[in-house]
Amino acid sequence: MTVMTGSRFVAEALHGYGVTHVFFVPGTMRRALVEMEDLGINRVLCHSEPAAAYMADGYARAARRPGVVMAQSVGASNVATGLRDAYLSHSPVIAITGGPYPETRYRHQYQQIEDFPMFEAVTKFNAVVERAERVPDLMRQAFREATTGTPQPVHLRMLGRGGETVQGEGDLDAYIEPEYSRYPAERPEPDMTKVRQAIEALAAAERPVMVVGGGAAASDAGSEVVKLAELLSIPVVTSLNGKGLIPDDHPLCIGVVGLYSRKCANQVVSNADLVFFVGSGTDSLVTNNWKQPRRGAATVIQLNINPSEIGRNYPVKVGLVGDAKVTLSRMIEVAGSGKSRSEWVAKAQSFLSQWRTEVEPHYNSDVVPMRPERICKEITEFLPEDAVVVACTSHAAIWSGTMVDLKGPNHRYIRCAGTLGWGFPGAIGVKCALPDKPVLAFTGDGGMFYHLSELETCARNGINLVVLVNNNHALAQTTTNLYAAYGDRPRDRAHEMWVFKDVNFAKIADEMGCMGIRVTHPSEIQGALKTAFAANRPVVIDAVSDKDVMPGKVWG
Repeated sequence: MTVMTGSRFVAEALHGYGVTHVFFVPGTMRRALVEMEDLGINRVLCHSEPAAAYMADGYARAARRPGVVMAQSVGASNVATGLRDAYLSHSPVIAITGGPYPETRYRHQYQQIEDFPMFEAVTKFNAVVERAERVPDLMRQAFREATTGTPQPVHLRMLGRGGETVQGEGDLDAYIEPEYSRYPAERPEPDMTKVRQAIEALAAAERPVMVVGGGAAASDAGSEVVKLAELLSIPVVTSLNGKGLIPDDHPLCIGVVGLYSRKCANQVVSNADLVFFVGSGTDSLVTNNWKQPRRGAATVIQLNINPSEIGRNYPVKVGLVGDAKVTLSRMIEVAGSGKSRSEWVAKAQSFLSQWRTEVEPHYNSDVVPMRPERICKEITEFLPEDAVVVACTSHAAIWSGTMVDLKGPNHRYIRCAGTLGWGFPGAIGVKCALPDKPVLAFTGDGGMFYHLSELETCARNGINLVVLVNNNHALAQTTTNLYAAYGDRPRDRAHEMWVFKDVNFAKIADEMGCMGIRVTHPSEIQGALKTAFAANRPVVIDAVSDKDVMPGKVWG
């Protein structure tokens, strides 16, 4: 036991767990924030609690260690809103908020509501810390919960609007558990009997395909994915969270599958007689609303660190519970030499070639306003070898996921799990975690409008990421359903439901203390990217695109 304040323990614990940045809106645990200054932890003051949570989320995904967001009790419900994306994407964010005193409950204290239950839906562990003596064990529990099994957010509510009660002095268990400073904190081994069964099923299949997801990315299993695929001659498709684990120019890589996908990837899965889900959920996004594969149309093998995910949506022939990297390594050891599947691989490549032929005119188009496909082509050709692409949801995820090729072994792709507006603040967190890597945020104007104020955060803190806004001054993804609501005969005022004013985000960036570049022709994109990444300051590239261009329909 050591006599110290709860504030000092929080600061020392975060430092000991390797946390380099805390994203916060004042003010809870103020004294702890002061103590962090002495320990070299960067305190990033944000303009809203959801944005702070998104930054912590991006940080966690990029650093593969927990990200931390802090806010007073008045902003706690906003923090809960901001954790939605981290929960859906299995990201280990630790939220610390203040909370009401028992004596003020039911008395209508100013600004007070009971927001603790709001965290139940978006956290893996939700706890109240009522005394300084409980800070150490509950902080340790928070890191254990966040990093073991399926990583997900946790929430600690410190007693008092600003956590005042737990900041006092106490006799504390002043130790931490550094093994839970990263994820996966533990790498469970698979049952070798099931490993052999999986290899036998793969060997027997004529048309197998691997569907690789975010669990494999969290496990850093890219090299194992490629090795097993090459060994057994198996085509590979990925979820958005798995993009980049196999280079897009690898002959076995077909692309992103599901709803936000390349048509060719869905075609391969639909033609497969065995589908091997590797660290991927079987949710509606990955399976195109459970159309690829159709239930009963193919044998299914599923590898997941969480046993409750095995067989969730498809009956499985073999369920492998274990860490993706470790399990794939064991499969490689057992597999020996694989059989040739030249005919199946050629068929999968033919689907990809056909898709590329279909999109090539748009990929190389010089029209203005620009087509997003051409913007993505220029990004592909420019990307530095260790670049990280961070994508918002909606069309930003579709365009970047399908059209931006990640060819380098050190490329990474981190995307929003579904909350429009996440992309820009999420990328701030990524850049804080990876300050020496080029980080490109890809978002639309609809997403960028959510958290424009955080441009000031970038400028103030020297967070030098590059944001490319695909600016079509519209919420273009909504148009199909809106037109359907009009019976496909939109009236003169239909644009009121999806079109914005043409706003120049480059000018806003300049005003916020960043650098802004507006691009109106495809020939200007490469120069803009080169200038932006050489600027050593936060930069917004406003790329003016055509609001009427829609992604191609997915197959199935």
